[in-house]
Amino acid sequence: MMRKTFDTARAALTPTTRAALSPRNRVRAIAVTACVAASATAVPLAITNADATPTKPATTTTQTTQAAKAQGTGTGTGTGTASADKTTTTKTVQVKTAQAKQAQVKQAAQVKKAAQVKKAAASRGEHGNPVNGWVKPVDDYTLSASYAQAGARWAHKHSGQDFAVPTGTPVHAAHAGTVVEAGWGGAYGNNIVIKHDTGRYTQYAHLSAFKAQVGQKVNVGQQIALSGNTGNSSGPHLHFEVRNTPIYGSAIEPVHYLQTKGINL
Repeated sequence: MMRKTFDTARAALTPTTRAALSPRNRVRAIAVTACVAASATAVPLAITNADATPTKPATTTTQTTQAAKAQGTGTGTGTGTASADKTTTTKTVQVKTAQAKQAQVKQAAQVKKAAQVKKAAASRGEHGNPVNGWVKPVDDYTLSASYAQAGARWAHKHSGQDFAVPTGTPVHAAHAGTVVEAGWGGAYGNNIVIKHDTGRYTQYAHLSAFKAQVGQKVNVGQQIALSGNTGNSSGPHLHFEVRNTPIYGSAIEPVHYLQTKGINL
């Protein structure tokens, strides 16, 4: 390669230049010209080679990007985090929706149960839920001695309906009316008699305490006394009668009478 360049440089000297130079200087001139020519050829090659080598860094960059995505770093991190956040938010919404539905179902069940309890109480004629203006004289009880029942405890047949309840149980007016008796009633013990607008009377006997007095007007379901075990009684209970007059001997069958008013014992 250098030989060819040297020959070219020698041929490039003009006859005039060659005649003007001594043989020694002529050789130097040819050598300089050859080196310059060689340098001019080498530089473009170097530059061309330098321009042709950026593929390796590009490959490294591609590999780095792929590694970053595989490790969840770099560009991949933002996308992965956003996706995870979206999934978490969706699950949170689903949980809250399920909890809200459960709360609604529970509330609906409670409302339904309360309505059923209220309806049942109304059908039973409890003091807070009168039926046709009538209620039972006590709310929680066990029926014991019934009307016209015979027994050694009575001189004649039983004249009313007994409700077995603990002493101190609230006793309520079965119907609105006016108290015509409140005091000691002999075998009845402490008793109250109420006159009603129907012309009938109700009696409440064996009481432990009074909550109403003679001449007092009472409303249906109003508390008038506390149950007890006074008078001719073998245990705590309320003796209840329905009468045609305020005195003993005019009683009628109380269970049937209350049934005609819509109260079922």
